[in-house]
Amino acid sequence: MDKLTLKTESNRKRSFLREQLAGMVTAEIIWYITQDSGVGEAEAMKQFYGSEVFGKLMDFETGLYRESPAYVYDLYNIEQEHGHLVQLEE
Repeated sequence: MDKLTLKTESNRKRSFLREQLAGMVTAEIIWYITQDSGVGEAEAMKQFYGSEVFGKLMDFETGLYRESPAYVYDLYNIEQEHGHLVQLEE
């Protein structure tokens, strides 16, 4: 294989892994939403998929897909509380 083919294959694998990690985080968050709010899975999916946090999670440049589901869920809850994603002061 030439260098271009190896680089393309490496990028494809990296993209696949990012998508898998984001999918696992998403599944956990949807479960958290169903448990915490009592809504069904379809409604939890609708709520999360429509959030800013989901958009950031799927934008692999942010690196959010590497964070724990609990951390991302906290961000989601902050967004829900404030109506948009905000940086809280400590």
